[in-house]
Amino acid sequence: MKYDIFNGDADGIIAVLQMQLANPVDTVKITGVKRDIQLMKKVTPEEGDLLRVFDISMDKNMPYLHDALSVGARVFYADHHKAGVIPKHVNLYPHIDTAPDVCTSLIISDLLDKKYHLWAITAAYGDNLIERANREANSLGLSEYQKAQLQELGTYINYNGYGSDIAELHFTPEHLLHELLDYESPFEVIEQQGSIFHTLKEAYKRDMALAAKAEVLYESRFSKVIILEDAPWARRVSGVLGNMMANQSPNRAHAVVSHNQQGSFTVSVRAPLNNKQGAVDICSKFSTGGGRAAAGGINELEKCDINSFINELDSFYESCSPRSS
Repeated sequence: MKYDIFNGDADGIIAVLQMQLANPVDTVKITGVKRDIQLMKKVTPEEGDLLRVFDISMDKNMPYLHDALSVGARVFYADHHKAGVIPKHVNLYPHIDTAPDVCTSLIISDLLDKKYHLWAITAAYGDNLIERANREANSLGLSEYQKAQLQELGTYINYNGYGSDIAELHFTPEHLLHELLDYESPFEVIEQQGSIFHTLKEAYKRDMALAAKAEVLYESRFSKVIILEDAPWARRVSGVLGNMMANQSPNRAHAVVSHNQQGSFTVSVRAPLNNKQGAVDICSKFSTGGGRAAAGGINELEKCDINSFINELDSFYESCSPRSS
């Protein structure tokens, strides 16, 4: 069997998209909502199987990775999140880069000699790597209008990945991948009337209008924390709203707190754009937390721990912030 195992956000979907456009392979697709990252546990591999894994933390999937390798499966692993100690194994093909301005789709683009680099740029925009995406777009001579178009598409695909479960998404990640496989270039999906780009654009605008009324839980010179209503729309905007806030105030860290179906909080964290460090360290202090230097999250934060989280967030960025004159 051949498997594509991928995060349900823009980066995960577009990483697989590039691979499939370059060399179509009939694979079983294993994916989920953005926060569903222990995806390797959904596979029971056998000897000779091929597992291609995209945009999920190796550290969070280490037991299942060892299981796959121990039975004789081959594993191709591309990611930019916390990896832990990467096993040395003849059947493991790791492509890991945790630099703060790298996403999985850019890693895949390099492996494919940038054949579908427009798609990788779209994913970088979706992952809020705006400066890196702009540099890559400038290298291709894209206009400001074209860059804005790719940023829109990346944002909408990323937005679609957030929710407590698949039922809260507008499209399942697998369906979205299937739809995008019809397009060699992101500009084709943008230009086609009635495509998923236009459907997601309208849904995004509706949800973000509701998000404008979010309650501020905490605010200081170093961080800002907001909490959203207990509703599907709120869980859908939790990631893109954090990105938007980070872009508006690049010297502060931001956290978006939303209610989940387990009766606890889900938290989306963005490090200051001018200080892309610490998000994964802060989130990893809590049992269901993880991520990367610039962006992290906590899947299930007990409500009694919210003040502890806020203190961790604010004190971390106060400690590494330049002192005011």
